Amino acid sequence: MTKYTTPGVIPATWLVADREIRMRLRSKAFLISTGILMLLVLASIVVGGLVGANPSKTSVAAVGNAVSVARGIPSFDVTEADSTQAAEKLVRDGKVDAAIVPVEEVDPGFTPGAPQAVKVIALDSPPVSVIGALSVAPEVQLLKPADQNAGIVYLVAVGFGLIFFVSAITFGSTIAQSVVEEKQTRIVEILMSTVPVRVLLAGKIVGNSVLAFGQIIVIGLLAGVGLLATGQDILLADIGPSIAWFVIFFAFGFVLLAALYAATAALVSRQEDVGSVTSPVMMLVMIPYFLVIFFNDNALVLGIMSYVPFSAPVGMPMRVFLGTAQWWEPLLSLAILLATTALVVGIGSRVYANGLLRTGARVKLKDALAR
Repeated sequence: MTKYTTPGVIPATWLVADREIRMRLRSKAFLISTGILMLLVLASIVVGGLVGANPSKTSVAAVGNAVSVARGIPSFDVTEADSTQAAEKLVRDGKVDAAIVPVEEVDPGFTPGAPQAVKVIALDSPPVSVIGALSVAPEVQLLKPADQNAGIVYLVAVGFGLIFFVSAITFGSTIAQSVVEEKQTRIVEILMSTVPVRVLLAGKIVGNSVLAFGQIIVIGLLAGVGLLATGQDILLADIGPSIAWFVIFFAFGFVLLAALYAATAALVSRQEDVGSVTSPVMMLVMIPYFLVIFFNDNALVLGIMSYVPFSAPVGMPMRVFLGTAQWWEPLLSLAILLATTALVVGIGSRVYANGLLRTGARVKLKDALAR
């Protein structure tokens, strides 16, 4: 007669984690959504690189001496016209954005062919891009030049915020739905007869964290490949350290959120109630996303975000990218995140254990926290 022995904590945790991973990898919806996300990340980088390498040109018609002026501006796509009337016709027909023609009377002090010796013809509104290119810009001195381009900063902020938001919501919701499904089908009673409740929770967190962490690593690798393929190696060198910190912070930050999703989901017994109990956790995910988009250039807001555990996975990598974080700050922020994660996991495991076998009405939080 074969004697059954209960597996140890680590093997049992991995058994549950392996079950979670296999279930997700067998899901066509998960694989398709992951594939689409990867393609979007790669496509956005490639398209951005191509657009940056090949900026769109403004189409203009030029007449006489104005041709040399127009051809001297790289942002113009020049079409030569025989006369001012022909140039005007091209503008009216919509074949060019504007026409550049010599002025009929040039002051003696002007050099023929100089920008001041031409005039611009447009259809219904002044062509700002043409006027700006023809204008003689004064020398500009910046007292405190920015370390990073504002457009690049915004794109990096959106990227960090969106990836954190999508991954946390996707895998967090998966954990919550899995917990309620197991309660509804009574599968949890079978699982609990084999492994302790806290091991079951740990397995769920580990399994989904592995998937989320793997997704983030693949996104980071795709971003690096895309930047190299489009010749944006300088940008890759700038953003590389912040991506590494983002991966590290996300790994522990997701464990914190996963514990909250599992604990709150254990309070209800119906899928219809999952949204109501997990909405506070979802807010903790959404707030960093909106903050980093609207305040990506605000040093005070980013500084606070980098030390708040729920927003540190977004705030601290942004500060590393901007160069405003001291070398020790990511380490201190990570230590705060680790301590908070351990505390939340401990509280979450109690709520999870006390609410898992209670079916029917929603379990009150104070009852789930009771010993």
